[in-house]
Amino acid sequence: MSEVKTEQMEELKLTKDMFQKIGKDEEDYDKIVRPSLTYWADAWRRLKENKLAIMSLIILIVVVVMAFIGPLMRPWAYDDQDFTAINKSPDSVHWFGTDDLGRDIFVRCWDGAKISLFVALISTIINVTIGVVYGGIAGYVGGRTDLIMMRIIEIIYSIPVLLWVILLMVVLGQGLGTIILAISITGWGGMARIVRGQVLQLKQMEFVLAAQTLGADTTRIISRHLVPNTMGPIIINLTFQVPGAIFTEAMLSYIGLGIPEPTASWGTLAEKGTKMLLIHPYQLLYPALLISITMLAFNILGDGLRDSLDPRLRQ
Repeated sequence: MSEVKTEQMEELKLTKDMFQKIGKDEEDYDKIVRPSLTYWADAWRRLKENKLAIMSLIILIVVVVMAFIGPLMRPWAYDDQDFTAINKSPDSVHWFGTDDLGRDIFVRCWDGAKISLFVALISTIINVTIGVVYGGIAGYVGGRTDLIMMRIIEIIYSIPVLLWVILLMVVLGQGLGTIILAISITGWGGMARIVRGQVLQLKQMEFVLAAQTLGADTTRIISRHLVPNTMGPIIINLTFQVPGAIFTEAMLSYIGLGIPEPTASWGTLAEKGTKMLLIHPYQLLYPALLISITMLAFNILGDGLRDSLDPRLRQ
């Protein structure tokens, strides 16, 4: 009997040796495969995997830094004139050349970057602030209030930006503040519509109903529960609004309705460079290149943020 038992144990051991277990043990299923990450930490992790988005972010950082230190790299101010170096091609002294008044284009380009980025960022902040508040109220209150508020946006959108600029210039005169105000008046409607659509979906969620049951007022619900849950679309739209504002300022300056001389912006530099395109093309090349690179970087970064902030793409 003992011999039979020994033979059975040897056969069982041989069978175990012949087969290798595939898969996980039961205790492995209780282990956390991926470390716990917050929503924003996970979004940053996915954004870092997007090489084009990170490269665009680096380019934008370089542009912002050069806007401040670029003019300091040369011994001239943006409005200094050298009549002995008029329309001088790029060389070791004037890296981007000079214009028809002998002003250094390198200094003017980076000083213009400061103006163009300032206009774009301030107008975008105003647009986002108004759009988030306006869209949040319209989406949460709903009903007739929502209907009236959306019709107001349509009325504002029916007036072209160019007409707003002309009307404001008649009242306020030409200047930096007029451009910012004109872009701000017409640019917040898109943000308001996005926030309104998000709030219409979120206000039926359980956490909003729970806040209402606990007696939270409308202001608290919008500011503490609804708006934070729409930050993804808000940030994405913000990255697309900045290049739009840069292009609008450049367009208005190009047609003579923007920043007055001698203040430099990318739009005014492009307008002056166009007049010299056939004779001295470098005067248009550098500001146009900076506008194109900056707008492209913002758009690629916006695409990357859209992918990284989408919870459906979380892996």
